[in-house]
Amino acid sequence: MSLPQGIAAHFEPTDDPALLSSALGEPEQGKLCQGQVYQSKSDAKVVLFRAWNSTNPNSQFGQWWAFHQPSGKIAAYRSDYEICYQWSPLDKLVSCTLKPGTKVVVGNGQSAKCSAYLTYPASEKQQVYLVDAANAVMDCSVYDGVMSWQ
Repeated sequence: MSLPQGIAAHFEPTDDPALLSSALGEPEQGKLCQGQVYQSKSDAKVVLFRAWNSTNPNSQFGQWWAFHQPSGKIAAYRSDYEICYQWSPLDKLVSCTLKPGTKVVVGNGQSAKCSAYLTYPASEKQQVYLVDAANAVMDCSVYDGVMSWQ
């Protein structure tokens, strides 16, 4: 698993089987289908993004993050990151800087069965898994989702 260009220099691979295991999920259950544990370097300045659910304030610092700011159609973002509509309306966004020395798991999203009518396949998009995001990030900014029709 290779990290995106420009981000790879801020991490070093490390071994943490328990952390990796906690990020992996079975088919149609979400989480990651495979991944690699990394630790951010002491001089790392990596910004992470998380779309979350305003009706659940605890979801702001959930476990699933991305290296890139969401853009484009919400339906495509849900599919790319296997986010079932029942899990979040994706009406808030937080961007934070990852603290140096933090371990993360980076991998591709596992498939997720949202209902009898909707299953997202495994994705090529990389997700970032943080165990304790509230203590793993700093300098956060929060944004509101707004309706924009094309």
